[in-house]
Amino acid sequence: MLLRMVSWNEVEKSEPEFAAKVRRLFDAHKHKTIATLRADGAPRISGIEAQFTDGELTFGSMPHARKGADLHRDPRFALHSATSDPPDDDSSAWPGEAKIAGRAYFAEVLDGSDEPEGELFRADVHEVVVTALNTEGTALVVESWHPGRGLRRVERT
Repeated sequence: MLLRMVSWNEVEKSEPEFAAKVRRLFDAHKHKTIATLRADGAPRISGIEAQFTDGELTFGSMPHARKGADLHRDPRFALHSATSDPPDDDSSAWPGEAKIAGRAYFAEVLDGSDEPEGELFRADVHEVVVTALNTEGTALVVESWHPGRGLRRVERT
C-alpha cells in the first residue's frame, strides 16, 4: 500500500487551526524525541530539535550520528513533542502532546557557517496527531490528520 505524504504546508492549508495547535505544542520546548529504524529494524529513539520553516518541517543530524544513518537507510520516522504531566489541580489545563510521522529526506549538508555542522532533513508528513484532555478534563481527546482523509476527532473516557 502506497502512503500519501505531503509537506507541512499542506497540513497548514488543510487544517490551519489544528496545524497551529501542533506547532504550539512542538514549539513549547526546544527538545523533541524522534524514532528511527536501526539496520536490524529495531526502533531507536533520539533527542532532536525540529523547525517549521517556510511550510516545511525540518530537523538536523550531527555528523556521523546514528539517527542520520538510520534516515538515509530507511526514511520512516516518528517525531514526538515534549510533554508534561497534567496539573494535579486542573487536568483540563494540560496542553497535550503532538506527534508527526512520515518520511525524512536529505535536504542539504550543513557546513557550520550559519548553523551547526551536520545534515538537514525535510519531512514528508503522513500523519499528525494531537492527544489532549477535553475541557472538563474527564476524557482523552485524540485528533488525527492524514492526507486525503483530513481531520478526525475521537473522545475516549
